[in-house]
Amino acid sequence: MARRVQPVSTYLGAAVAALLVLLTFGTLGAVAWRAEGLSGLRTSDWLAVRFTVLQAFLSALISVLLAIPVARALARRSFWGRGALITILGAPFILPVIVAVLGLIAVFGRNGLFNTALVWAGLEPVSIFGLQGVLLAHVFFNLPLATRLLLQGWLAIPGERFRLASSLGFTSSDMLRHIELPLLRQVLPGAFMVIFLICTTSFAVALALGGGPRATTIELAIYQAFRFDFDLSKAALLALIQFGLCALAAVLSLWVTTPSGQGAGLGRTVPRHGGAVWLDAVILSLVSIFLLLPLLMIVSKGAGTILGLPESTYAAAWRSVWVAVASALLTVLLTVPLALAALNLRMRLVEGIGYLSIAASPLVIGTGLFIMVYRWADPVGLALPILILVNAAMSLPFALRAVSPALAEIEKDYGKLADALGLTGMARLRILILPRLRRPLGFGAGLAAALSMGDLGVIALFADPENQTLPLALYQLMNAYRLDEAFGAALLLLVLSLSLFWLFDRGGRANVDA
Repeated sequence: MARRVQPVSTYLGAAVAALLVLLTFGTLGAVAWRAEGLSGLRTSDWLAVRFTVLQAFLSALISVLLAIPVARALARRSFWGRGALITILGAPFILPVIVAVLGLIAVFGRNGLFNTALVWAGLEPVSIFGLQGVLLAHVFFNLPLATRLLLQGWLAIPGERFRLASSLGFTSSDMLRHIELPLLRQVLPGAFMVIFLICTTSFAVALALGGGPRATTIELAIYQAFRFDFDLSKAALLALIQFGLCALAAVLSLWVTTPSGQGAGLGRTVPRHGGAVWLDAVILSLVSIFLLLPLLMIVSKGAGTILGLPESTYAAAWRSVWVAVASALLTVLLTVPLALAALNLRMRLVEGIGYLSIAASPLVIGTGLFIMVYRWADPVGLALPILILVNAAMSLPFALRAVSPALAEIEKDYGKLADALGLTGMARLRILILPRLRRPLGFGAGLAAALSMGDLGVIALFADPENQTLPLALYQLMNAYRLDEAFGAALLLLVLSLSLFWLFDRGGRANVDA
């Protein structure tokens, strides 16, 4: 049974939970107060709602369907570099969205490798802008996520099931029907809904690749209503619809998953072969090319211009770095007391509150904060502090997911001894807990820093030339067709994002035993 870890942590955790409620429901209330009813939306706004649902549904469907053969190949093959390939599958999650978009344009754009090959073959080139471009980018980001989710499920199938199937002479179709389909029924619905949720709140992809009024998402419509029309009522109403869709997707993601009925095994490692080796090799090769080629294009095109960028771009890069570091530190400061308070059974709801921001959108929170402060302060002057706060809130669920299990293990292993020694309060936190949380806290901080470095959400609402960040500077270079400088800025952003993630993650692991 869980115990109170530190009396003071309960109050700090409650304060953090209150802040998160303010950032989600408080900003939602602020935008609701500004809304004027459904009559405030035009036909184009409802088209944005329809396009948002359509592209999120198709993106999730394509991602999970393509992930099935990829995860299956990884689960049943052992080869040199397999671990590196699985690691690469996690890279798009921390990759700045605008960098990946530019890399995809270099491969699939009008003058990209793909269209060049089509023209050489005598075929008409295709456009990357519009629905097809949004789907392509979302599959690039979410195919690896779906693959990792399915792979975890595949590897969780007890090895004895495969040994028994082999002894019974199961064919590939028998394996699919009796072992793999139950797994897919368990994992696919949840993976689909999670990716649907991510694509619903996508902003930078639609901003860069949307391609006009027929390919506008709710996020982009909120941005346009706020930034260009200064129509707070429309932005508020769209924000309410956005939050409702996200909340519905989050609830469905918990409801639709069904047990697989595989049962438990003995934990033995059993070879899981079967199927055509050449087909698995082709599948994994194509996926590797799809994921790595855009990044290689960024490196090759940006290496020659990264040192000759405008001074304003370097200033934006420095601004992004300290914003990312501040967001990472704030994420840690919010995560620790929230996780500590969540150990108390009577405050288990606190951990649930920590995941609220998953159902919220940065633009929704940013719109609400603008409405709350614009009568008393200049929101443009508060752009960077608001950006730090929102980025920390959006990163908190991931850091909390890494820290909470580790904290529970610490209390399970050392809690009684600490109680017997009278180790409580800040002494318990300093001597027992924080040293053993360095690894998950380093990972969470690195993830928060990388996500903050690549953010192109809230800053797009409040930014002016004096406080723009590197992602916004990169988008402006792309919009001005200064592609040589854009590739240099993209490479700089990529290097800084990965470096910050590595530094925080490595710092968390330094001098820590496995």
